[in-house]
Amino acid sequence: MSVKYNFCAGPAMLPPPVMAKAQQELLDWNGLGVSVMEISHRSSEFIALAKQAEADLRELMSIPDNYHVLFMHGGGRGQFAAVVNNFLGDKGRALYLVSGQWSKSAMEEARKLAGDCQIDALNIVENINGINTVVMPALKGSGDEYRYLHYCPNETVDGIEIFDEITSPWPIVADLSSTIMSRELDVSRYGLIYAGAQKNIGPSGLAIVIVRKDMLELPQMPQASIMDYRLCAEHDSMFNTPPTFAWYLAAEVFTWLKGIGGVKAMEAINKEKAARLYACIDKLDFYRNGVAVANRSRMNVTFQLADESLDKAFLTEAEAKGLLALKGHRIVGGMRASLYNAMPLDGVDALVTFMEEFAARHA
Repeated sequence: MSVKYNFCAGPAMLPPPVMAKAQQELLDWNGLGVSVMEISHRSSEFIALAKQAEADLRELMSIPDNYHVLFMHGGGRGQFAAVVNNFLGDKGRALYLVSGQWSKSAMEEARKLAGDCQIDALNIVENINGINTVVMPALKGSGDEYRYLHYCPNETVDGIEIFDEITSPWPIVADLSSTIMSRELDVSRYGLIYAGAQKNIGPSGLAIVIVRKDMLELPQMPQASIMDYRLCAEHDSMFNTPPTFAWYLAAEVFTWLKGIGGVKAMEAINKEKAARLYACIDKLDFYRNGVAVANRSRMNVTFQLADESLDKAFLTEAEAKGLLALKGHRIVGGMRASLYNAMPLDGVDALVTFMEEFAARHA
């Protein structure tokens, strides 16, 4: 079978060594004669897996001891609601920075659930001469004005990434679904980090939550028990049956990432992947990226063809070359190449070669 490269924004490709190991172990995990999907989540074997997965994630991200690490249900969207319900009881207030579709969706979900709470929103992206640019305001105020500030460092639909660390007088809640473990960051700057698994961690359905312990002292709103951070922490993420196969694959991804040098090494690779693809876009008038250079996403490279009538041919020919899932999100159109951790440099090089050849043939 010819090599295929999956540029899907999510569910995204997983590292081939992880997939090969999962295939090998699918029917017989740890010599038990059954799949990891078929054993109790409370068995000694699975509990050992869960503990190792948490230890590996803590090592990869240098997570301080005063943070809980939770493996939860519902993906990233589930956390849109959980954040509100866990922290905004007793008429709490929150500030949402809107930089694209996902931060907007988080804000809208918060307002839907807010009740007597107040959700303020601040748009931080301006279109300057046709280029989308992040304009970060000075965040000033009293420490008790908001329970938290929410933002999304990387917008998968819009191809916008915020690299600067935000300084805020309020605890920062970050949706890292599409950037977790793609670059180094200081976890201690955040009150809570959450991430849907289906981009850099594992299959869809699982969410990772990293929450500073003092955040759990904030008043809650009524909510489903399985989304209660306090209960989840108290029961080691096993208040009810967790998504065990997704947890297993996440554990294997953590092992794989440690084996290639951890997050620091992965960040260097990700920089190079993005640099090669953006260089191709910039040198050819045939393609265009509408994001300020300082805010261009490393994980989701969005671009348009100068002649939109060629979009269908581009996608058809790309797929024939084994370059899959390059169609942009339906909201913005154009193209999108997602370069998550599992995408190798060879995949980017294959895409660049195709783009250069396509442009030469259709110029």
